[in-house]
Formats: sequence, structure tokens, C-alpha cells
Amino acid sequence: MDDEIELISDGDGLAVIGNPTAVERFLDSVGLLSLSKELGLDRLGSVLGAGAGVIQAASEIAANSGRYVKLTKESAQLVNEFGLMKTKTRGVSHAMLGKPGSISKWLQIENGPGSLVTNPALLSGAAGIMAQFARQHEMNEITELLTTIDEKLDDVRRAQRDAVLAKMDGVASAIKEAMTIREHVGRVSEVAWSKVQATSVTIADTQAYALRQLDALAEKMESKTKVGDLAKTAKKIEREVGVWLAVLARCFQLQDEIAVLELDRVLDASPADLNGHRLALSVARQDRRELILRKTKYLMDRMDAAAGTANSNVLLHATTSRAVVDSINHVGIAVDDFHGPLGIESGRDSLKATRWWDAARDPRQLKNAGAEAGRIALVGAFGVGLTAASVVVAKKATKSGE
Repeated sequence: MDDEIELISDGDGLAVIGNPTAVERFLDSVGLLSLSKELGLDRLGSVLGAGAGVIQAASEIAANSGRYVKLTKESAQLVNEFGLMKTKTRGVSHAMLGKPGSISKWLQIENGPGSLVTNPALLSGAAGIMAQFARQHEMNEITELLTTIDEKLDDVRRAQRDAVLAKMDGVASAIKEAMTIREHVGRVSEVAWSKVQATSVTIADTQAYALRQLDALAEKMESKTKVGDLAKTAKKIEREVGVWLAVLARCFQLQDEIAVLELDRVLDASPADLNGHRLALSVARQDRRELILRKTKYLMDRMDAAAGTANSNVLLHATTSRAVVDSINHVGIAVDDFHGPLGIESGRDSLKATRWWDAARDPRQLKNAGAEAGRIALVGAFGVGLTAASVVVAKKATKSGE
């Protein structure tokens, strides 16, 4: 039936496969057509191998169209309404839909003999291609993020960032060359793969260095206790954090490009291993995300603690305390913007600076201000006493000299 379509999801994206007209009609009916991209089912020929069913499978691929959509929270909920079920291919769910008779609504129907779910190799291949689309989507979002960060960096910080990224120039060049070959040839040959397979070490070293710099910024913030010192340190971090977020984003982008090339190489050289390799790459990517999240959370925890200190000492430091909170909010926004393309959701709200009049009615604020004022008075009195004693000693010395 021409109105039959298949839905395949790997959790990150949705592939819609079937008659080209039916595919477009379905995507249009759920408002996703404008967001979809051609999947490129012809690349699945390499997973067919040999056997009696190869010709039939190849003809089915040729007759069908596939389009891919990167899922958002809203579109994922919409797609789930169609009842996708887990398949024997790990991490992949599937459903077949149709429009029987005069019914306009898409309904789930039984999988026919030509369904992808009956051919695990094709299903695995489709999931591998979907993973590439997801990484490419992420790469594009990171490119936009890097442009935004660059606009906010001053010349000194931009030069600092470029000096670190220069260590990966050779890596970026090799990956770009391999991607260009892939675009023109349609596959990643052994020669093309040999140009990039050892580049991950350099990227990992650069990522580790940037994460250490974030730790250093957090420790600087943690070591300050006076409101004036907190304000200076928070402002310094506000200026510098973009450097290290940009370096981390670039590392993630290059790792995504390598993943695209790697999946193509496995699809070409060892298609039976494709799904396992896809899942392994997904785990490795999740590990990187969690590591980065821990480091940025550590930084923001230290920053938020500093904001708490500043907000509890408003009576004597109203302007400075507000400056601390403002800088920390700017850092928080930068971190949230960085998390977005990596698929890390933020539940952090901006901090509010305590108003002076509110502080004046807070017993804890009065206590903190009184304790600090007492220390200042004590130091002042001690200083006056030292000055008077010095004058007496000097007069005695003058008289004895006479």
C-alpha cells in the first residue's frame, strides 16, 4: 500500500521511510516536514552482503524514500503517540503506520514482509546513518555557539583561546580533508580514515587542559572570602570563562566529526559491527558530557557560594555585592549557552542581589555588618595607638640625643 510508512527512532532522531509522497504527507501532518532532511537510503547497499534476498532488499531500498528529523522534547512526545516499539536492534524502536480506507488519521498497522524490522542489518544501517545526522546537527549548533562566544571575547582573550586551539590545527585540517573526501566520494576509504584515526589523543589532551583551567577558576573563587576580593575574582572569571568554554566546544565539535567519519568507515568495512559501534560511540559521548557537566557544575557551585557570601554582607558593601551577583549571573548564562548544543538541560535560575533596605531588616545582615565594623574600628584604634606610641618614642630619642 502506497500510504504505508515506517518510523525508526534511536532516541535522538526520527527516520520516516516509505513511498516519497507518503513520507512527506506524514511529516507535513505532524508539522515536521520543514525540519526534515533527506536520509540517503542508497548508502545502505553495503550492509546487504550476499544472499537470495539481496536483490529484493535492494529494490525496496531504491523504491523508498527516507527523511530524518532531529527530535526535540515536543516532537518526541508527538512521535511517541504512534506507539513505537523496541526492536531486536539495541537502542532502536520502530512502528509501521498507514491510512486504511477513508480514515485520515495515521494508524499503526502490522509490519509487512518488506518492513525494515524484518531485516536487522538494514535497521542497524539506518540507525547508523541517523547517528551521523544527529552529530552533524550538533556540530552546526556548536558552530553558532562559537560565533556567539567569539563576539563576547576581547582581543586578549581571543588570542588566548586561539593559542590553545592552535595545538589542534593539524587535527582540524586532517579531519576537514577526510570530510571533503567523504562528501565527494560518498564513503570513507581506508586511506581517508588513516589520516584521522590517531587525532583523538590530541583532542582529548586539549579538552583535559581546558577542564583543568575551569577547575582553577573555581578554586580561585573558593579561596576568596572578602566581598571586595570576590568582586574582582568574579569579574575576572566572567571575562575568562568564555575562553575555556570555546575550547571545550571546539573539542566536542571535532569529536563529532570523527564520529561521523568513524561510522561511515564501519558501515563500509564491517557493517555487521555497525550497531554495536554506534552504541559504543554514544556511551563515550555521554561520558564526555557528564565529565564536562561535573566540571561546569563545580565552577557554578563555587560561584553561587560566593554570591551567598556577597548577599549576606550588603549593608557595608551594597554596590560591590551587586557586582558579584551580576558577574556570576553572566557566567551562569555563558555556561547554560554552552550546555545547550551538547543536549544538557539547565535548571539553574539567575540569582537576585539582596536590596539594601531588605538587608537592613535582616538580623543576620546586621550581625555581619556589626562584626565587620567592630573589626575595622579595632584596627583603626590599634593604628592610632601605634602612631601615638611612635611619637612618644621619637620625642624621647630626640631629647636623649640632645
